[in-house]
Amino acid sequence: MTAAQGVLLRPITMGLLLQSLFLLLLLLLLGSCLHTAAAFPKGCYPSEEEGLKTFRCSNAQLTEVPRDIPNDTNKLYLDFNQIPFLPRDAFQDLPLLLELDLSHNAITRIETGAFQGLAEHLHSLDLSSNRLISVSKDAFSNLKAKVNLSNNPWLCDCRLQELIRAVELVADSSGGIVCDSSTQEEHVGKAFLQVIADTDFCNMYKKTTDIAMLVTMFGWFAMVISYLVYYVRQNQEDARRHLEYLKSLPSKQRRSEESSTISTVV
Repeated sequence: MTAAQGVLLRPITMGLLLQSLFLLLLLLLLGSCLHTAAAFPKGCYPSEEEGLKTFRCSNAQLTEVPRDIPNDTNKLYLDFNQIPFLPRDAFQDLPLLLELDLSHNAITRIETGAFQGLAEHLHSLDLSSNRLISVSKDAFSNLKAKVNLSNNPWLCDCRLQELIRAVELVADSSGGIVCDSSTQEEHVGKAFLQVIADTDFCNMYKKTTDIAMLVTMFGWFAMVISYLVYYVRQNQEDARRHLEYLKSLPSKQRRSEESSTISTVV
């Protein structure tokens, strides 16, 4: 090969090398993207909305909270699924979450600590249109987010009253918190905030508890009195029988028995 041919081949070789490197890099990037996409649950995908990293799993037929959610997610949509309950630490790996939509699911139970780790940043939590009947206020402990609890089959009682006082409701959502059942039949079908304007469920519960305690104490007291009466009567009966027995004895033996009885008593 002449020097001229060598000079001509160098650019071609460099070009082929650069093309090979470019194709290899492209394949690596494509493989990485495919692997990331494959890790997401079916029907879920990441996007960016208004500069916020969003992860959408709307209507994805989910029966639990996905585990492979990017931990830099700002907005998470899990609405229109069949999620039945929220376990403890369900969102602990999402420290930057601002909005969480869990509406239109089948949630009946929320464990204490389900929203643990979200208190610092979360400002919107939608739990509307689920199957919540009763939830402890402790499930929302330290949570500063505005919460939507409308369109659930709530049991109107002291527990719900404590929950409503513990959270900040989304504006105009309070009218959707309706008594599906209640400790008082006349409250069924009414908005909860309308009901508690005239009824203090927790005060009613305290009175009921106090009455129950009094009834229990009276029951125990009655049992003690009954036992004492029975004990006294039984002793009286035994004493009467003993006296009759003594009367039936000859006089000398009776005196001896009486002295024995008196010394035993002393």
